[in-house]
Amino acid sequence: MQLPASLRREPLTAKVPEVTAVFWVIKVLTTGMGEAASDYLGKTSIILGGIVGLGGFVLALWLQLRSRTYSTFTYWSAVAMVAVFGTMVADVLHVATDLSYWVTSAFYALLVAACFVVWHRSEGTLDIHSITTARRERFYWCTVLATFALGTAVGDLTGMTVGLGFFASGILFAVAILVPLVAWRLGANAVAMFWTAYVLTRPLGASFADWMGKEHSIGGGLGWGDGTVTLLALGLIVALVAVVAVRGGDAQHETRADDTDDPRDIDDLPQYA
Repeated sequence: MQLPASLRREPLTAKVPEVTAVFWVIKVLTTGMGEAASDYLGKTSIILGGIVGLGGFVLALWLQLRSRTYSTFTYWSAVAMVAVFGTMVADVLHVATDLSYWVTSAFYALLVAACFVVWHRSEGTLDIHSITTARRERFYWCTVLATFALGTAVGDLTGMTVGLGFFASGILFAVAILVPLVAWRLGANAVAMFWTAYVLTRPLGASFADWMGKEHSIGGGLGWGDGTVTLLALGLIVALVAVVAVRGGDAQHETRADDTDDPRDIDDLPQYA
C-alpha cells in the first residue's frame, strides 16, 4: 500500500545554492552587514538587539529548515540573520567574560573544528552538494553559525588587539582568501578549500565594515556610522539576491550521486566556478 504524497517524506533537494562568484560577493556583504548591524543594535538598545538578533535568527532559520526545496530569498535571509546573531554571540562572550580575543578566537576555532569532525563522522562528507537531508542541513547551519562567531573574534583580534587597524586587517584577509583559491587550482581538496575560504569571508567583510563604520580613534575607521554601513550593505544584498532570484540558476541542478571527499572528484569543481 502506497502512502499519499502528502504523507511521504520525500528526500530533500539540495538546500544550499550553487557556489559562483556572486555567491562569494553576497556572502562577504552579509558578514559586513552582520558586523555593523550587531554593533548598531547593541549601542542603540540591548532589548531591541535581542529581539532582532535572536528573534530574527530563529524565524529565518525556522523558515529555511522547514522548506523542502531551495529558495534564494529564504536561504540568504537565514545567512543574513546568522551573520547578525553570530556577531552578537562572539561579542557577548568577549564582553561578559572579559576574555581576550586570543582566547575567544581559539575557543571558536576549536568549536568550528568540532562541528566539522562530528559532521564528517556522521555523514562521511562535508560537501555542500550533499546537503539533501534534514540532518545534514542542521550540521551545515551549526557550522555556519560557528564560522561567523570565529570570524568576528579573529577580525577584532587583528584589527584591535594586534593593532593592524581595520583597513589593514581587511587587506590581510583579502589576500588570505586567495590562498585556498590558488591551492584548489593547484589540486588541493575542493571541499577543504571551500570551507577555508568560507571561514575567511567573515573577518574579511567584518574588517571592512568596521573600517567604514567606526570612528578613526577605533582602528582607524572612516566614521560613517554602523547604521549607515548596515543600510548600505543590506541594500546591496537585497539587490543582488533579487537579481539572482529573477535570473535563476543558483539552485543546484542535481543531487550528487556519491558523498565522497575525493580531492579529484569533478563534482567538487563548481564550488569555485
